[in-house]
Amino acid sequence: MKDRTQLELWLVTGSQHLYGPDALAQVASNSQEVANALNHSRSIPAKVVFKRVGETPESIRSICMEANDSQSCIGLVVWCHTFSPAKMWIGGLSLLNKPLLHLHTQFHRDLPWNAIDMDYMNLHQSAHGDREFGFMCARMRLERKVVVGHWQDSEVHERIGAWTRAAKGWHSIQGAKVVRIGDNMREVSVTEGDKVGAESRFGFSVNGYGVGDLVEFVNGQMDSDVDALCAEYEDEYELVEALKRGGKRRESLRDGARIELGLRAFLKDTNASAFTTTFEDLRGLKQLPGLSVQRLMRDGYGFGAEGDWKTAALVYLMKVMGEDLDEGTSFMEDYTYHLHPEGTKVLGSHMLEICPTIAAEKPKLEIHPLGIGGKEDPVRLVFDVAPGPAINAVIVDLGNRFRLVVNDVDVVEPDEPLPNLPVARAVWEPRPDFKTSAASWMYAGGSHHPVFSKSLDAEAMEDLASIAGIEMVHIGADSSLSELRKELRLNESFYHVNRGFSFAG
Repeated sequence: MKDRTQLELWLVTGSQHLYGPDALAQVASNSQEVANALNHSRSIPAKVVFKRVGETPESIRSICMEANDSQSCIGLVVWCHTFSPAKMWIGGLSLLNKPLLHLHTQFHRDLPWNAIDMDYMNLHQSAHGDREFGFMCARMRLERKVVVGHWQDSEVHERIGAWTRAAKGWHSIQGAKVVRIGDNMREVSVTEGDKVGAESRFGFSVNGYGVGDLVEFVNGQMDSDVDALCAEYEDEYELVEALKRGGKRRESLRDGARIELGLRAFLKDTNASAFTTTFEDLRGLKQLPGLSVQRLMRDGYGFGAEGDWKTAALVYLMKVMGEDLDEGTSFMEDYTYHLHPEGTKVLGSHMLEICPTIAAEKPKLEIHPLGIGGKEDPVRLVFDVAPGPAINAVIVDLGNRFRLVVNDVDVVEPDEPLPNLPVARAVWEPRPDFKTSAASWMYAGGSHHPVFSKSLDAEAMEDLASIAGIEMVHIGADSSLSELRKELRLNESFYHVNRGFSFAG
């Protein structure tokens, strides 16, 4: 797992030599103040560093090449303090391979009406300096985010923060490894996909391992370590009587702990950031990994069930995007519906693997029969998810491109308790309504394995799609089925013209 504590956004300010050294010194001083303010914003989850003023084609090219080579830089924030002739930016922007945000602001919030003179006007020219820069970005067909407003405004910080989360996720997924333990569930379509196209587009690799590779690590765990992990479970969770010390199913808890220790060791050995399992390929394991998967997701690993490597990668990416936020992110599945005419709801869950970062309260550690996979009863964490806004997101492979589908939802309390449902679960009402949401999701090709997040919103996901250069379909409060279908048809034409049907990017 990558160390993300030193990640940086580089603030680069546009100007030119025409205004003289005094003006350039003032531009640099003002830029440092802006960077300091952004760096202390609670909304921006990365260190903001003023790099320098770009005032010549050579200096701009140097900055962009330095950003490309930097392991800490996750993106550039560009602001043109004065007029900055945009032809100077062509060489550097042509080389830049880091995410780009265009901040359209100016140093002073208010005009000094009684004191303003031409010196002031020449120094504070963002109003047309940024428009010159914006034209060149449009002319070069560059993907970027444009944020408009004064640099001290909290709303500006929030917009930059959403993009920063996407940039962090993108940075962390480059070179990440997704390991598939066993193959995908047989005859399932959506868990398949073009791994070569995915690595080319997103930067993560996907490779398969036999279950026996994992079993070697599981069987090699020491009993003392297993007992220590069981004691940790007792501290963190509410155990049912059968799993407590001396309980009749205590050995099943120890089996679950042994699987967790082995799985952690296996992921460390393979340097993996995300992984998949499938209940159709469990030879050598006593139970389907449930508790272990839940706890590994809690610690930031991505996961996809039934070999769903695209969802595993997206869980990891979204975990990184929201890692400093209170609410969590989890693998999820649209499981069943409540179709009452006075309130339609979706019950989301999975057999076992829901992340406890979205739990409303201290999870219960239970054991129940699974009824699938032909193995011993697995241990798992059982909990509900607290009400509040959330999103479901999924990446699907359409053959000629990847599409990100995002649906805004509102988590609600179950109408009644669920005493006989032995899994973690969330109940939500999708926006704009159930019928529109479900039909839109299906028209867009969204899978049954979404990534559920209470920490992220559609804006951050849109920024991610822009950085990745992929299509995004957003289903929200203002969505209509007819407009969404038009959007899908137009998107099909756009991606045919833009890339052709031969590249899965």
